[in-house]
Amino acid sequence: MFFTYLRRELRRRRKAALVVASGLALGIALVIIVSSVSSGMSKAQDKVLESLYGLGTDMTVTKAAAAQGSGGTGRPRFEFDAQDDEDATQSTDRVMVQGFQTLAAGIVGKVGKQDGVADAVGGLSLTVMKVDGQFQRGEFKQDESSGTQGGPGGGQGGGQPQGRVEGGGASFDVNSFTVYGTDVTQQDLGPLTSSTITGGRTFKAAETDAEVAVVDAAYAKEKELAVDETVTISGTTYTIVGIATADSGDASANVYIPLKQAQTVADSKDKVTTVYVKAADSQQIDTVKAAIQKSISGTTVTTSADLAETVSGSLSTASDLASTVGKWLSIAVLTAAFLVAGLLTSSAVSRRVREFGTLKALGWKSGRVTRQVVGEALVNGLMGGVLGIAIGLAGAYAVTAVSPTLTAQLGATGGGGGMGGGGGPMGGGGPGRQTAARTLDIALTAPVSLTTILVAVGLAVAGGLVAGAFGGWRASRLRPADALRRVA
Repeated sequence: MFFTYLRRELRRRRKAALVVASGLALGIALVIIVSSVSSGMSKAQDKVLESLYGLGTDMTVTKAAAAQGSGGTGRPRFEFDAQDDEDATQSTDRVMVQGFQTLAAGIVGKVGKQDGVADAVGGLSLTVMKVDGQFQRGEFKQDESSGTQGGPGGGQGGGQPQGRVEGGGASFDVNSFTVYGTDVTQQDLGPLTSSTITGGRTFKAAETDAEVAVVDAAYAKEKELAVDETVTISGTTYTIVGIATADSGDASANVYIPLKQAQTVADSKDKVTTVYVKAADSQQIDTVKAAIQKSISGTTVTTSADLAETVSGSLSTASDLASTVGKWLSIAVLTAAFLVAGLLTSSAVSRRVREFGTLKALGWKSGRVTRQVVGEALVNGLMGGVLGIAIGLAGAYAVTAVSPTLTAQLGATGGGGGMGGGGGPMGGGGPGRQTAARTLDIALTAPVSLTTILVAVGLAVAGGLVAGAFGGWRASRLRPADALRRVA
């Protein structure tokens, strides 16, 4: 009887049911779209951060920034030997520690022993500047009008030829690239984890001091490098064993070599620039950070949350809009939809006074009438939920299909932020600044999770119950006498 009456009433009041369902659908669709876009923003920011310090890294430990004007290394100096052969090409390079700040390798073990630290691994970020080219001698050109005027005792020039030097000079190319020394025995932390090996292989655990390298795919394409070819760093030739493609499109370094080899070419034995840390519990990152800073002096601990605060550009702006304006707009629209659904249901009950009064006169109790009204409102809510989910999924699919490009600009971090250091040609530009500002282009997607769908269903049920509560309360107050007055 309940479902028969429910079906007939919904058919008879299709327009009213459609209005209520549409209002709820609008609010639910907006919630789905905003939630999916916010999720896409979060994933985009994660990609930005992963491209800098690697997947799974919760924080990094670097040397604290030196005071202004104290210490530091000056500009790189290049020296060339004189050669008799003027056509000979001269070449020299300098390997510099990015940021010029290093920590003792023993700090890695000390960090790893801290409470709440699941794993810690050290890395050495370097910048290589290579200069090569040729010197050319100039040619002496004698002035035709000068000759050797004057001879002994007379004229000008004392018998010396008059002329000038023409041509000559120097032509040198300057090439810079970044190198990262990775601990090949622990490859599950650090910048290389944000890349996928797309050619050759990765390092073997036994290659702790081998002259092998993994090259970033973009750099390999630019320099026309391939697996089994070689790359030279400060006179040492490394065989390329693998090509790594950065998952975010921007690698942390151009070339990766074993940590011991990086320490050797940089003359930084038993030194690291960064300690990459994985926390045992992601909820305790701040606690672990405080413990490391307290027990290990002279260091700066940077978490992914700290680095995320430096992200600006359209990605940051869109993220703020999605998390503030978008969410509040969703709440406002959803609240308005609930209220409108409730008021429309209550208004519909007031127009059905004769109907409900007659049913009560025939023996229906107030509870049965109320359940009938709530049932109708709940069905309206579920229809609105289905429609809202369809619209929301369509909107999220449209965002993903268009994939608008957002710009993420990461500001330089002080104190040797050390989250990768792949930025400019000098890496960090000087003491206390290891991570240079860099800009990444990220394609926005709008993934819809099962949780979001379940939330939408919950909202649809809640909307139906809210509307049913309005109408049911009104219906429960009706008396059979009201129907008899309307008939009269």
